[in-house]
Amino acid sequence: MLTKSRAAALLATLALTGAAVSPAQAAPEAAATQEVLFVGNNWEGTVDVLSPDEGLDKLGRINVIPDIRERMWEIRLNPVRLLYFLGVRALIGEGHDQFVDDMYSSPDADTLVVSRPSLADVVGIDMRTGELTWRFRVDGQRSDHMAVSPDGSQVAVSASTANVVHILDIETGAEVGRFDSGDSPHENVYSRDGELIFHASIGTVYTPLDRPWLDTTKGKRYFQVVDRDTNEVLRRIDMGKKLEEAGHPGMSSAVRPMTFSSDERFVYFQVSFFHGFVEYDLEEDRVTRVAELPIADHVKDLPREQYLLDSAHHGIAMNPQGTALCVAGTMSDYATIVSPRTFQHKELVTAGTKPYWATPSTDGRHCFVSWSGDDKVSAISYTTGEEVGSAAVGDHPQRMRLGSVPAGWTG
Repeated sequence: MLTKSRAAALLATLALTGAAVSPAQAAPEAAATQEVLFVGNNWEGTVDVLSPDEGLDKLGRINVIPDIRERMWEIRLNPVRLLYFLGVRALIGEGHDQFVDDMYSSPDADTLVVSRPSLADVVGIDMRTGELTWRFRVDGQRSDHMAVSPDGSQVAVSASTANVVHILDIETGAEVGRFDSGDSPHENVYSRDGELIFHASIGTVYTPLDRPWLDTTKGKRYFQVVDRDTNEVLRRIDMGKKLEEAGHPGMSSAVRPMTFSSDERFVYFQVSFFHGFVEYDLEEDRVTRVAELPIADHVKDLPREQYLLDSAHHGIAMNPQGTALCVAGTMSDYATIVSPRTFQHKELVTAGTKPYWATPSTDGRHCFVSWSGDDKVSAISYTTGEEVGSAAVGDHPQRMRLGSVPAGWTG
């Protein structure tokens, strides 16, 4: 396992070992809690709470915008905020407001922490009463992806327009740190030992300047390795350049969802406009393999300008055993299980449209995939690659996270 002292030594030789937080290694739950799957319904402002198995039984629903009237008054009285609010709706929300991007529960299961893009904030919601316990207004005009530390004490949240990542105390919402990002900070993942944060910025994915020769207009896009204690950026990598060095020129530098091998050496990530994923060796500091996956016929000749926020694929998850990857083929309307050893994929699961995220179950049996175009979640077997269960959820499900609620909770 990588420690900060080892990281410093490895950085001197351009070698760094990566680590991913798996659900099985999260902070231990108290006996009075139960594991659940949280599903964020972005356009609706709700979180569905499901059983984390193939049954996907619905346990309840949480309203994550109980203060919406107050927030909307604030927005209407501030011309700058109103302009950005409408901009998020038009450019990123596909004509809809974005009320829940990401969510995590506190270790004691008392609080659900939610990032709300259109409201440019992060809130703590009392799991029993549904009331806000704290609110943090991010820098800039939009909040985005989050990550929770393995000890459950803090969350990292990307502030999209401010190019910064805030580190918040999970119990109080107070800022305890921050670090700089590239343009449009996006994905965050804590290392297994909690000493590092892996972060990626994706640039301006909402502009129509999508041709390869206009790539520089997308802004600065980096994969970063950050010291959790000092918030120092230890490493900043341009993955577009690394891909070019590996014989794959013309690919984007924008790292989208990412997941890690069980031995904490390889990171697997999706990049803008690419139908597949990349394997990067964090010890040798290089791209080792690139997996090309099927492209649906209706997408093969589709102009880049019509890709959903530059995403060809958006959602990738390694099972805890490190034997299978679950991949969401967003533009091609499928999900599939891929062998990290051979890069061969199983049959395509076409159970909905616009799959947007992939989350592994704690036991590694299932991959949960959100179908944002059909308001549905599927459970897919990592072993067979088949859909083994499904559940209807709210409007436009995106992020899904395993977490906890108080035992016997119903919403």
